[in-house]
Amino acid sequence: MRVIAGSARRLNLVTPKGLETRPTGDKIKETLFNILAPYVYDVDFLDLFAGSGGIGIEALSRGARSCTFVEKSKDALDCIRKNLTTTGFTQKATVVNSDVCAALYNLRPKNTYDIVFMDPPYGNDLEKPVLSILKKTDIIDKDTLIIVEAQSDTDFSFAASYGYSVERVKDYKNSKHVFLRLEDNSAEED
Repeated sequence: MRVIAGSARRLNLVTPKGLETRPTGDKIKETLFNILAPYVYDVDFLDLFAGSGGIGIEALSRGARSCTFVEKSKDALDCIRKNLTTTGFTQKATVVNSDVCAALYNLRPKNTYDIVFMDPPYGNDLEKPVLSILKKTDIIDKDTLIIVEAQSDTDFSFAASYGYSVERVKDYKNSKHVFLRLEDNSAEED
C-alpha cells in the first residue's frame, strides 16, 4: 500500500498483519480521491475505523489541514503512527485510541469536520449506530461530507430515517462508497 498523490506521493505505508483490518486498495483509493479532489484541500478530515491510516494520510498528502484518526486496535495504531512518521504528517494528525462510538462523544475539534470517512468492519451493521451518534454530536453539520465504505450489498435505505440524504454511490466489484450529508431541515423549522 502506498500514498497515491500529493506531497507524500509514492511513499509506502505499513499495514497491520492478519485479517482484522482491510486496507482500501490503491485503485479504489485513487477513485475515491479523484471524486474528492475538489473538496479535500484545507479541510479537517475524520478517519473512523482508521486501520493503517491510509485514507486519512492520503487526505493529508492532498492538502487536508488536519486529520483525526480513530482506531481501537493496538497493531493498527502502531501502523498509523509509523505511517505518519514516514510521511511527515505527525503534526497535522491526532490519533485517538478508542472504540469509534465512544470516541464520537468525546471528540472536541476546533471546528466541525469537513469530511468524515468510515470503513467499519463488514457485516457488523455498524453504519447505523455510527451515523446515529454522529447526528447527535456537534462535530458535523449540514456541510460535512460523510463517506462510508461498505460491502456492495449493504442497504442504506435507512439513511433518510436517520436524517441523511445519499448524494452519490460509487460501486466497485465487492464494495461501494456511499456519500451522505445531513438533510437540511432549516426550511421546515421556519
